[in-house]
Amino acid sequence: MVNRSDIHYFGAGPAPLPTAVLENAAQVLLNYRDKGLGLCEISHRSPEANEILTNTKQALITLLDIPDDYDVLFLQSGGTGEFSATVYNLVSIWVEKQRAKIAAEVGDDEAEVLKRLRSVVDDELRLDYLVTGSWSLKASQEATRLVGAKHVNVALDARKSNDGKFGRIPAEDEWTLTPRARGGPAFVYFCDNETVDGVEFPAFPKSLEGDDAPLVCADMSSNFISRKVDVRKYAVIFGGAQKNIGSTGIAIVIMRKSLLPPTSKSASPDLLRALNLPVGPIVLDYPTISKNNSLYNTLPIFDVWVAGQVMDRLVNNYGAKKIGGQEEVSNEKARLIYETLDKYSDLYRVVPDKTARSRMNICFRVHGGDAEREKAFLAGAEKKGLLGLKGHRSVGGIRASNYNAVSLEGAKLLVSYLEEYAKAA
Repeated sequence: MVNRSDIHYFGAGPAPLPTAVLENAAQVLLNYRDKGLGLCEISHRSPEANEILTNTKQALITLLDIPDDYDVLFLQSGGTGEFSATVYNLVSIWVEKQRAKIAAEVGDDEAEVLKRLRSVVDDELRLDYLVTGSWSLKASQEATRLVGAKHVNVALDARKSNDGKFGRIPAEDEWTLTPRARGGPAFVYFCDNETVDGVEFPAFPKSLEGDDAPLVCADMSSNFISRKVDVRKYAVIFGGAQKNIGSTGIAIVIMRKSLLPPTSKSASPDLLRALNLPVGPIVLDYPTISKNNSLYNTLPIFDVWVAGQVMDRLVNNYGAKKIGGQEEVSNEKARLIYETLDKYSDLYRVVPDKTARSRMNICFRVHGGDAEREKAFLAGAEKKGLLGLKGHRSVGGIRASNYNAVSLEGAKLLVSYLEEYAKAA
């Protein structure tokens, strides 16, 4: 029988969880707080469920120093669902702002308001996407599906400067963001860490800062709670939970309260339809989710509990350092692995450019990408209990996902195998 302690799992998601959390989860699944009911069986509107929700929110707020003027939402959409939700919600807010401006000029003439609004939407509605990998590409494609190619500005396609492949983030002066002089985009989207391609933004883009900065939406699914984040620079941050935070089943959204009623209003469904713009499903409507404390529909409280347990451990482990403590560990694990890969660069080739290497998803090829030799490399790793190293099916190769639950010991064991394999090759 293989023991859990004998295995070090580097899979990209669903990802490993702390053993102590899983042991507690096994207990609460059967009997939560001596109620004779498991956690999956209690009402999502019960006091116990609300307490779990509150505690999980607070743990995230503590770790990331989330300001009071931001809200934390839990949805069942996964990161992919948020590709759509961000478009539905932020476009609707943009349209309502334009409608209000026009109405202030022309008064109660609804036909004239609609006429001018159609022209503004047609000429000025733009969503900017920074495409640096497979997931930001999918997000831009979903935006195009929803609002049409005319309204989607791919301000950066990193493949164009990298021989048709993802692997670097070009300098910001090469990006073609919608000019702010024209009112700017409804929002700018980027994926902070590309799980498939091993690319991570080293820092927040300077061109998106400033008093007149556009709304910024960032997908942080695979590097959530792995490093410090200046939340105030973002309008919306979202991520699926199944990488660093918890089990598959929920997405977490951090958003400015100023984008929610009563401060901000969304366009009515009738208006959006009149403009040939999509009306989003109610379960992805941020105002509705916020108003109902994420309980508009049945929230999977067990998944929220798991996420809260994971984050509580980080709060307790790192104290005043908060997420900075985990960042130090994440950086050290990544440093050890990359240094070893670079040491044997004649054998191992790191895929992304050094300026954009992900700390979370370390992608490399062995023997120049020879398929049979890479199979042998993976087989040797499995014999040593190093699992989940196969690259994504779309790109192949090797991928070591260095999520929070991967221990420093596990990273060192991977380094030892890299050394051993290189010396025997």
